[in-house]
Amino acid sequence: MRSLLVVKDGKVIFERYGDELTRNHNYELYSVTKTVTALLTGILVGEGKLSPNDAVAPALSLAHPEFSQALADKGSLRLTNLLSMSSGLYYQTRQGTDPLYYDTPNRLQLAVNTQPKLVPGTRFDYTDVNPVLVGAIVSSAAGQHEDAFAKKRLFEPLGMAHYRWTGPDGTGAVSGGWGLRLRAMDMAKLGQLMLDGGKWQGRQIVPQSWVTQMATPSPAASDYGYYCWIRHIVEDRPEFGAMGFKGQFITVLPQENAVVVMTSLLPTSMDLRDSPYINLYRRMVRGYILPALHPTSRPILSAKRTAALHAELELSRHSQGTPGTATAPNDTPEL
Repeated sequence: MRSLLVVKDGKVIFERYGDELTRNHNYELYSVTKTVTALLTGILVGEGKLSPNDAVAPALSLAHPEFSQALADKGSLRLTNLLSMSSGLYYQTRQGTDPLYYDTPNRLQLAVNTQPKLVPGTRFDYTDVNPVLVGAIVSSAAGQHEDAFAKKRLFEPLGMAHYRWTGPDGTGAVSGGWGLRLRAMDMAKLGQLMLDGGKWQGRQIVPQSWVTQMATPSPAASDYGYYCWIRHIVEDRPEFGAMGFKGQFITVLPQENAVVVMTSLLPTSMDLRDSPYINLYRRMVRGYILPALHPTSRPILSAKRTAALHAELELSRHSQGTPGTATAPNDTPEL
């Protein structure tokens, strides 16, 4: 574990870091990036520049006429299918060397050449070509690269710091599905934004109706909306949020008026619903955080207990954690 934050009633009530990290370190968020892409899509929907029912092929062909032929077999594909991971597109990932992730001259070219295998909207299939296509549509509608649009319309309005969107391809375009680096505190801001229906400090950043749509299950999956997992961590109450590989989480708990954020390097598997890092995080939220938010009796404070708690937290801050999975260069925290 690298960071753990709990926000309750708009206030940070718990904030701790391990491995001598600080508030100002940022982290590779992996698929948490997708949720940010969904929020940016919502901003453009609110401005009338996009609609979930937009046909993907015409939208991309207008901005990238060189891909019109490759998009010809995707006439029934809609933006809503991409956002709900039900596009029907199939992409065979090559572990460790896949050009979609590593040093590709044009990531969009790889994505548009993906072959349709199923009728759009019929089955949930988590594939990273979907957010690549959404990111390209966002960039086209915004008139600038997705990371530049995010900076202007999301990161700066929320007062974020030390953010970076890594991995641009040869055209300068970032991926809509991974590569974003944020501080844990700024992840918490995104959680609070979603908890408050797209509003930040009285200003509507993302339409409330869009945040509701993000957290509504799609016809293809009962636990997934628009790049947003639903009742994925806590099943017995309202809960939604973002999840990234190796244990990056933003969890929104409307009933508790709370947000939980964690960054980590925990054991992994390719199972999206039952990976070790998900189960470890579930145990933390269900077994410790939720009970602390619903105490059966008021905690008894004493100088001795408070000192013991601070000593334990200080010890954990300086303890060197052991990664639970293989690390990559991008897993190194940055200041």
